[in-house]
Amino acid sequence: MVGHLLEYHPAVTRMKELVEAGELGRIYYAYSHRLNLGKVRQDENALWSLAPHDISVLNFLTGDEPEEVSARGECYLQDDVEDVVFGYIRYASGVVAHVHVSWLDPHKSRKITVVGEKKMVVFDDMETERKLTVYDKGATSTRAKYDSYGEFVTLHFGDIHIPRIGNEEPLRVECQHFVDALRHGTRPRSDGRDGLNVVRVLEAMERSLREGGRPVRLGEA
Repeated sequence: MVGHLLEYHPAVTRMKELVEAGELGRIYYAYSHRLNLGKVRQDENALWSLAPHDISVLNFLTGDEPEEVSARGECYLQDDVEDVVFGYIRYASGVVAHVHVSWLDPHKSRKITVVGEKKMVVFDDMETERKLTVYDKGATSTRAKYDSYGEFVTLHFGDIHIPRIGNEEPLRVECQHFVDALRHGTRPRSDGRDGLNVVRVLEAMERSLREGGRPVRLGEA
């Protein structure tokens, strides 16, 4: 079992339920921000230091295999150690995700957003009460031929909903999940394959960084 802690966060669990129930409609894309000032490292760049948890959550929410990635970054404080990285993931289903990590950003942010054709959901780990927000807004296309753009695309505006999220400590939930898996012989949520997929994405993004942002298919890295 791999220690992907955020997969056991009650808000992330609720996000997964919303996605699987079709509440968001067809998923268009997702994006994450993990930004803060420090801790600056010498032995790894911002990608390896900050992105693993967000990548694990994006994989978990899409329930899909990442196929291709690319990444661009900049080194400001040290040679060959990226302080900021912008990553891009394309999944087998066509869903895409953007990952933004930095240890130079004075505004601390830890957010994951999933945008669907019907609704959008935002997980904000910096919020104390409003961890999850569901926006009942979206855009759909008939993909038929019409005379005007307004006929081609339908915009939907609804309410903003803040679900009640339990205050269980993610680490406690994760540990209990591990114990239950041992007792019942069940497959853990964050199993070895889950960990392998995250490392494969990181390695492919690292290769893309070294090659100027060239798209890299997983398995090629």
